[in-house]
Amino acid sequence: MGYVLRGQHHSRFTSRRTGSVTLYNQAMHDVVVYSRKGCHLCDVVKETLTQLEGSAPFQWREVDIDTDPEILQRYNDEIPVVFIDGRKAFKYHMEKDRFLRALAGRT
Repeated sequence: MGYVLRGQHHSRFTSRRTGSVTLYNQAMHDVVVYSRKGCHLCDVVKETLTQLEGSAPFQWREVDIDTDPEILQRYNDEIPVVFIDGRKAFKYHMEKDRFLRALAGRT
């Protein structure tokens, strides 16, 4: 299965907006983006996650659905699909504020 891991496991992070450091004693949230090459909506979601790296306790990885027939069959008509901690959270679109609220709801 093809995937790319983004972000790092942090016990603290610095907010890009305020510059303040926040400490966390909780595990990082695992975010998975099911996507494919040439998918504009997928690129938008991945860019959003890249922009949010360091502003919330998560790491993300991308899974190319075209590398696995089972995953392709499951998500072909829904990409991009975003899972947070193993639960489907978004498909097609994902706004920054909704993503951060979804993360906060998983703690």
